[in-house]
Amino acid sequence: MLKLFKNLRRTEGILVALSLVFIVLQVWLDLTMPEYMAEITRLVQMPGSEMSEILLAGGKMLLCALGSLAASIVTAVCAAKIAAGFGKTLRRKLFSKVGSFSMEEIGHFSTASLITRSTNDITQVQNLIVMGLQMLIKAPIMAVWAIGKISGKAQEWMMSTAAAVVILLLVVLISMILVMPKFKKMQKLTDDLNRVTRENLTGLRVVRAYNAEQYQENKFEDANEALTSTNLFTQRAMSFLMPSIQLIMSGLSLAIYWIGAVLINKADMMGKIDLFSEMMVFSQYAIQVVMSFMMLVMIFMILPRASVSANRIMEVLETAPTIVDGKQEEGNDKNAGVEFRNVSFRYPDADGDVLQNISFTARKGETVALIGSTGCGKSTVINLIPRFYDATKGEVLVDGVNVREYTQKSLRAKIGYVSQKAILFTGTIRSNVAYGDNGRAAASEEEVKDAVATAQAAEFVEQLDGTYDGYVAQGGANLSGGQKQRISIARAVARKPEIFIFDDSFSALDYKTDRILRRTLDEKCGDATRIIVAQRIGTIRDADKIIVLEEGKIAGMGKHQELMKNCEVYQQIALSQLSKEELA
Repeated sequence: MLKLFKNLRRTEGILVALSLVFIVLQVWLDLTMPEYMAEITRLVQMPGSEMSEILLAGGKMLLCALGSLAASIVTAVCAAKIAAGFGKTLRRKLFSKVGSFSMEEIGHFSTASLITRSTNDITQVQNLIVMGLQMLIKAPIMAVWAIGKISGKAQEWMMSTAAAVVILLLVVLISMILVMPKFKKMQKLTDDLNRVTRENLTGLRVVRAYNAEQYQENKFEDANEALTSTNLFTQRAMSFLMPSIQLIMSGLSLAIYWIGAVLINKADMMGKIDLFSEMMVFSQYAIQVVMSFMMLVMIFMILPRASVSANRIMEVLETAPTIVDGKQEEGNDKNAGVEFRNVSFRYPDADGDVLQNISFTARKGETVALIGSTGCGKSTVINLIPRFYDATKGEVLVDGVNVREYTQKSLRAKIGYVSQKAILFTGTIRSNVAYGDNGRAAASEEEVKDAVATAQAAEFVEQLDGTYDGYVAQGGANLSGGQKQRISIARAVARKPEIFIFDDSFSALDYKTDRILRRTLDEKCGDATRIIVAQRIGTIRDADKIIVLEEGKIAGMGKHQELMKNCEVYQQIALSQLSKEELA
């Protein structure tokens, strides 16, 4: 947890120092009040005391109380500012760190867990800061100071106070042993609840289409029940703390007064007055000592969960990305395009290679297509180009340079990527098409319109309410599959990249739109390298080079007619989709 607080900014550090000053002032004022109480007690019992003297002591006591109140308010304000600022810093760093992760790290943590760590876990740490500055720091200062005030008093009183503290610590220790493992479990159960809720919301159409509402409710209920039962256990275990503390405080007061009564009974008249005054002061300081430990207990109620949360946050921040930036920003040969040299790839923790000895070249201006059965590794091949993963063996080159030697920003600025699942962001058509940074000024209005027209999306976009400023819901939920694909393609076109990567990006288009779109791409983006992953023969039959994959290996490579003659795998795929007459 201490590592986490190294992320405090200088401003927050100053506020921490200011809080410490006001905490010390508050403790001093709180511990000064019993001295005035002792003075008032003596004045009341001694004959000849003036009312003005009593009122003066009472006035000083009131000023101490008001000063303590003001100091506590300032401390609370500082704590709130520190917690809010620290939470902002942590969220920014977590978001930035997660943004640097490859798909391997994302898969290791899971999306649901990363969301929980960025929200719930940071909130737990913020709560600790707010409570900690007001209690965790104040409590030991007050305890040590109060013990110093009562040291040297009657041994019987000291022993009773020590016994109360020991009993209190034992109660706290037993409670912590019981609840600490549960707090660790609770954060993981929060991840599960987040995951189930997220799956239900994103898959709402499928849930309703299959009448699976009850099934999803049962899944949610299981996750919710597990979290609730764990939370109830911890709360029940912690619920014994406050009654135990109240019992210990009441017992301590009773013990002090009982011991005091015995001591006063044995003393002479003047000794009785001094002992009574001492007893009143000692009881106040003893209660302050127990109150200090009570404040520590209140911190211990949130400390275990905050500690677990802090470790989970640090686990993300300290994770070293597997994809490390290179230094090169430009290639050696602009005409070289993309080249794979004996590339093999294995997913983390997998038993075998997904790709084996993949070698091919896609030069500038060429269209290279990949086809094969489901799960043969087509998408994996193209994911190695923008370094979503790194090749296990071999080299992937762009413009004659190994992709590992590029900075990730420079490499991806060369690429217009259209994913297998069309991803759109909340906003407008314009903001989605002009999305991202390609190392130049943002796409102009004219470039956005040209890209939309190239992607064959102008017809439906111009019919939207607001046309290019038409609203796009989260994930493009208000658009059809084909419309989302065309907007995704327009986004890639607007970047004017050197390399286009289409990962089965024409699957939701009808054959006519597919054909027109590819022809327009050839005309408008003919000087760019185009790599297409597809399932339909009609989409790739005109490609300059077709690569047929089977179980992670290249089963054939060439043009359509060549493969129809000498590649059995390609023949089977083609004949399953089109007749011999259509293929001819």
